[in-house]
Amino acid sequence: MCYGQCARCIGRSLLLFAILCIVANILLYFPNGETKYASENHLSRFVWFFSGIAGGGLMIFLPAFVFMGLEEEDCCGCCGHENCGKRCAMLSSILAAVIGLAGSGYCVIVAALGLAEGPLCRGAAGSWNYTFANTDGEYLLNRSTWSQCIEPKHVVEWNVTLFSILLALGGIEFILCVIQVINGILGGICGFCNSRQQRYDC
Repeated sequence: MCYGQCARCIGRSLLLFAILCIVANILLYFPNGETKYASENHLSRFVWFFSGIAGGGLMIFLPAFVFMGLEEEDCCGCCGHENCGKRCAMLSSILAAVIGLAGSGYCVIVAALGLAEGPLCRGAAGSWNYTFANTDGEYLLNRSTWSQCIEPKHVVEWNVTLFSILLALGGIEFILCVIQVINGILGGICGFCNSRQQRYDC
């Protein structure tokens, strides 16, 4: 497969996953579709880290657009070699991939911490606290304990589902960025491949 086509495919996938991360992160602010818990600051602290919006979302847009534009890069070459510009573009895409690695890595770490700590909720005693903070994430395997959170209703399911989505999407984004690092190195060293014949007039 041509390196440019591979990069474009990765870029399009990253763009889709970035949008999904932003949507999942926004939903975390509205348990059961209610807005009052955000205004009353009764949300998990890790919701406010914007891992899906900033990390898995906005920071992924840059590499996504860079990767999608690589195949159409019409550099005229350098030193008399037509593919030199293409190779430089592929190598420079590694820098964009590093930004993607940082953003997706941040998303994965925060989502994992959010899952391990559990949601902020009101328990049977009437106080708001992190009921599952000291369980080392074992509550995830014991659904019978989730009823300890009385308010917001079904907040454990809400948090577990959305943080799991962010964790999975961030992990996929991270893998795709690693693939593009390898693709960029191979494209820069071995030369750029394109399925269409192109002529470069400098």
